[in-house]
Amino acid sequence: MSGAGAGLAIGAFLPVEWGGATSPTEVLVFAGVTAGAALLPDLDTPQSTLARSFGLASRALAHITERVSKTIYDLTMTRKDARISNGHRTATHTLWFALLAGAGTAALVSAFGKNGAIGVLFFMLGLAIRGLAPNWAKKQDWIYVTGLSLALAVTVWFALPASVGSAALGAAVTSGVAMHLLGDVITKRGVPLLGGVVSIGGERWWNFRLPDHCESVRAPAWTECWPLPVPASQLFWPTAWCGRHT
Repeated sequence: MSGAGAGLAIGAFLPVEWGGATSPTEVLVFAGVTAGAALLPDLDTPQSTLARSFGLASRALAHITERVSKTIYDLTMTRKDARISNGHRTATHTLWFALLAGAGTAALVSAFGKNGAIGVLFFMLGLAIRGLAPNWAKKQDWIYVTGLSLALAVTVWFALPASVGSAALGAAVTSGVAMHLLGDVITKRGVPLLGGVVSIGGERWWNFRLPDHCESVRAPAWTECWPLPVPASQLFWPTAWCGRHT
């Protein structure tokens, strides 16, 4: 739901000159894309909802992504980074992936226009259906979910403008991935937001997470632990304030 909410905000408030929405239909399109993109980081595990969304194709893609993610981790890790047995919560759980996913979407739509936008919509809607209606989707064969997402994509074909805002769809995808990362940051394990590039304490895959005294905070966590601004010299060190201590 947080991904869909972010999409509604982007569609409603992104400037038109950046490809922002000009109608309620477009706002809903952005919401659907963002909700689907919120599942993208878990493409690195074959056990994820995303991996089950499009049958053998998505499962195969998940296996490939998991192996590529682990390879990236192995090639960029330092002596202080822990050894891992799989690539889950590594490369696809970074800010770099969020930016790359958005840039890739924008490039696709820019190159292929409306057809590219419909392709993005088809894929993202399939994920959104899994994320927003998990109980229903779980009871259905993957082919039904695929068929429904295709039907919705064809339906909005006639509602989208001739020139689709590539920047807006790219921003929707980046925001969806970012919402997923934010949700993982407030878990005990956390995620390596700057993984593979920025070294923190000698670790290139340092996990951003809540301080130890916040780990037992119960949902909704965002009502109790809020990020605080920090000096530029400490920009890469997470700081949080806990509204209630347990």
